Formats: sequence, C-alpha cells, structure tokens
Amino acid sequence: MEHAEDAGVYRLRDDLAIIQTVDFFTPIVDDPYTFGRIAVTNALSDIYAMGGRPLTALNIVCFPTRKMDIGILRDILRGGLDQMREAGVLLIGGHSVEDDEPKYGLSVTGVIHPDKVLFNRGARPGDRLILTKALGTGIVSTAVKGGVADPALVERAVVCMTTLNREAAELMAERSDIHACTDVTGFGFLGHALEMIEGSETGMRIRAAAVPIFPGIRPLVEEGVVPGGLIRNRKFRENQIEIGPDCPDWLVDILFDPQTAGGLLIALPEAAAADLLGRMRAAGIAEAAIVGEVTAAPKGKIRIE
Repeated sequence: MEHAEDAGVYRLRDDLAIIQTVDFFTPIVDDPYTFGRIAVTNALSDIYAMGGRPLTALNIVCFPTRKMDIGILRDILRGGLDQMREAGVLLIGGHSVEDDEPKYGLSVTGVIHPDKVLFNRGARPGDRLILTKALGTGIVSTAVKGGVADPALVERAVVCMTTLNREAAELMAERSDIHACTDVTGFGFLGHALEMIEGSETGMRIRAAAVPIFPGIRPLVEEGVVPGGLIRNRKFRENQIEIGPDCPDWLVDILFDPQTAGGLLIALPEAAAADLLGRMRAAGIAEAAIVGEVTAAPKGKIRIE
C-alpha cells in the first residue's frame, strides 16, 4: 500500500494470484444508463493497469429511493451490467444503501500470473511512455455541469469514458518487456506519471504536443471551465514539474485534469514501444501515442517541453 498501486494482489499459488479493487462515484453525465457504463469502465481499469483479467464484480449502490424514480436506478444498473458483459465480467452480487445522492461502482476481482504483475514503478531511463487515451474528461464534465459543453465534445468524452482498457491490457499481456504501468484517473496525467518515478533515481520528459487531448477543449480551459480537482492536482505537484518556455499554460492545465476511466500509461524500451504502439493502432486504439520518455535526471521530477 505504501507504493499507491492501482489494486491489491494476493498470491494463491505459484502460478495464480487474484487482483482486487473498488471504485464508485456520483454521476458525471445526465443519462443514467451511460453513467452506469462509465462507472463500470472506471472500476475495471485498475485490474487492467496491473496486467490482469477481471472475472467477477459486486455492485456498490447508493440511491435516494424516496426522492428519485426507481427507474433511474434500474437504468444505471442496466448500463453497468451491459458494460460488464462486454468485458466478460460476471456480476455475482452487491450491496445497496439509502443515500441523499446516487452513487454507483464496483468491487472487482481479477486474476493474473504472479510473475506478470505490472506495478506503477520500475520505469528505467530510456523507456518510452505510451498513453492510450486522450485527456480532458474532467474539463468536459465540468462544462456539462455548467451548461456550456458542446454536444460533439460531450459525445467524444462519453466514447472515451465507456471504452474499456481491455484491448490495451491484452496487448500488454503478450509482452515481457513492460517495466511499469498505471491508469490515468483522479490525479491527472502528470500526477500519475509522477507516482511512477517518485522516490526513484529517474525523471521524465514529456512532449506536451504529443499528448492526445480532446479537440476543442482549449477554449474551456482558457475561460476557466475546469474542475476543482485540476487546481488541487496542480498545486500539490507543481514543485515537481519543470515547464519549458514554449509550453502554454492551458496545455499544462489539461495535463493535470482529473480523468474518469482514463487510459493506461505504459513504460517500456524504445523499440518495444514502437512495436506496441503499432499493434495498438492496428487494434483500433487510435489515440494511443508515445508522449515522452524516462530520463536519468531530474530525479523525481518531470520536464514538460
């Protein structure tokens, strides 16, 4: 737990371990069915980030039955169940409580070979960094709440948040040269990238222009339509960031944007990264990109160029 791994791993025998995680949150979109799908995608992501395969899940439900139509809850659960089916995950139960605000998520159990567990640390100088999804879901969700979100941008964000990291995880599982992996969620891209090098003898260099972001998101950032989590993330980590003179401030903000059901951030050798990226693109992971590299210095810091 001291290394802030994405999920817990328990060895059952020499060739089998289980992976366990839990995640739930309040609605970030208006449509209950879509919310259910997003919540499940987000909960499963930690299993994929460890290199595992999710098997079973338990629903976690909080719902104001006296204030909201029970049909809304039915749609949330239907969306979650459909997403679990897409992932090949079996729902085996759950627990619900009366609450003033709806919340939904999962407790998930997966499996992995103990020798193939991927940790969020272990990246080596010279490694390239692959990010598999575009950034900006936190900013879009804030724009939705403020009634200023462009419908096309919302649709793009929903597609991102309901896309499983399953394909990327399966492609990683075919390899033995992945040095580190994590998924990008509430701490933002830079926050989770810093977790990969914190307390180590390595640093990172990020090419900001190579990081995939949602098109049309810049005006929202420049107008201050950003979540509070972005501001907190930046204040907490800005002393570990070196920003190049040609990197605009709005782009740095996006790199701190808290993500829901974000992509995987993977560290592996340069030649292997090029090969894996090609396989990802061929598999339909269109926004996957090499966004930077692990360096010997500055230790424990990230330089953004």
